[in-house]
Amino acid sequence: MTQHEIIEMAKRAGFDPHDMSSDFTCNLEDINAFTKLVAAKEREACAKLCDGLVNDENTIEYANGAYRCAVHIRERRQA
Repeated sequence: MTQHEIIEMAKRAGFDPHDMSSDFTCNLEDINAFTKLVAAKEREACAKLCDGLVNDENTIEYANGAYRCAVHIRERRQA
């Protein structure tokens, strides 16, 4: 993730964009929202790697395994 993406997620989570210096305060709700956004972005990045394996590999068994892996990664957001 780039610094810009992290800052954008922090803003979406409720962090005050005018108080994003090296010292800032936030509440537990903001931190929870931020961690969920970061985790979702990381899950999707991992799942996209699996999606790429589905398209790059010739064997059906390998492609099916990579596809199932991507599905399971994306399902973790329900946990």
